Amino acid sequence: MGKQKKTITTTYQVRVSNTAIQNLNEITGYIAFVHQSPLNAIKVGDAFFTLFDRIEKNPFAFKECPELLTSSKIYRQAVCHSWLVIYKITLTEIIILGIIHGSRKPSKLKFLLKVK
Repeated sequence: MGKQKKTITTTYQVRVSNTAIQNLNEITGYIAFVHQSPLNAIKVGDAFFTLFDRIEKNPFAFKECPELLTSSKIYRQAVCHSWLVIYKITLTEIIILGIIHGSRKPSKLKFLLKVK
């Protein structure tokens, strides 16, 4: 008879920062009004919220953000279409810091360290 392994599961609360909400509004607004494609804007918005659910279930499944390296590896990034969703893992919650297009310069990510 072998010993049974104890599995500890941590549940996280996802919090979307004001910066990320503003980014999401800008992205969907651009798609809806500039490209005149409101249905695609809805699909992209839904894809982001589906990704947020995936992050909540398994935040460590996504790679560490190479532009925001820390020893504790708390800054992560997930890809949704051509955008990067940058988030921070704390003891009790996951904070979605911002959404940035993948073609932007990595130096533009440093401002996300100040997001609360």
